[in-house]
Amino acid sequence: MLLSSARLAAAALSIALAVAPAGAALAQSYPSQPIKIVVPTPPGGVADIVARTFAGKLTEQGKTAVVENKTGAGGALAADLVAKSAPDGYTVYVGLHNTQAILQHLTKLTYDPAKDFQAVTLVARSSNILITHPSVEAKTLKDLVAYAKANPGKLTYASQGNGSSGHIVGEQFKDVTGVDIVHVPYRGAGPAMQDLVAGHVSMSFEILTLAVPQIRQGKVRALAVAAPARIPAVPDVPTFAELGMPALEGGPWFGILVPAGTPRPIVDWLHAEAKKTFSAPEVQERFKTQNLVMPLNTPEEFTAFIAAESKRWGDVIRKANIKLE
Repeated sequence: MLLSSARLAAAALSIALAVAPAGAALAQSYPSQPIKIVVPTPPGGVADIVARTFAGKLTEQGKTAVVENKTGAGGALAADLVAKSAPDGYTVYVGLHNTQAILQHLTKLTYDPAKDFQAVTLVARSSNILITHPSVEAKTLKDLVAYAKANPGKLTYASQGNGSSGHIVGEQFKDVTGVDIVHVPYRGAGPAMQDLVAGHVSMSFEILTLAVPQIRQGKVRALAVAAPARIPAVPDVPTFAELGMPALEGGPWFGILVPAGTPRPIVDWLHAEAKKTFSAPEVQERFKTQNLVMPLNTPEEFTAFIAAESKRWGDVIRKANIKLE
């Protein structure tokens, strides 16, 4: 027998009243045990800094938070670990561009970036910048392209790893310019920068955070930045768009996610704590000096951002026919 509209409404109200106290109780009791923050990159990178900053602030408030760096497969091992963790708020993930928006277009993953995660907030984002070792015989982007065409296969470019933003932008650069340069993947941005400064590789499409100090010290030469506008920290470096390559725009980003199915009160608690942490003046100043923009958006806005990034990078990968080595 069908329920009347009035009875259906009454039933819905009863369920809502029952769920609300449960949600409120969950928010009040959480967290009652240590929170593990998983990072898919080695210590020292931006993702690691995000995790340790958040863990430090939570600890200052009497909570317990630990950071676990789990590297491998371009970050896919860490992402898979979190995707398969209990959705109870005690496993938090610092997700980034490659694990959430790039790798799925390059290889078959054991997790679904869209379905297996709940977005919390986008903490930081930056742009890639093309830098070369001073020994490279090119002082402008035009000179670099000409040299690369005259010397096919001689130049090498370091990336932060297969599927990283530096890898994809590098392959896009090859597609747009028609040059032949050799990709050398590393396990993280730090090792890639070390070898570039040492002259073991010719160039890199590096994150601004690591590149700017090396540029200022004269250890590398900056030719172009993949940003919509010039960067105040390096105002003399033109954008790719200014140099006739508007398609080369983008860079890394880092945000907080949890396994799909995590109760909304927990998501809201993590969002509020993350916003409090990364809005603190001293934290804002620290990230600003590293040339990072901090959106600190809502879970819904972060979800939409990830979807847009996945489409954009997917289009780039297909057009340039980019493959993993």
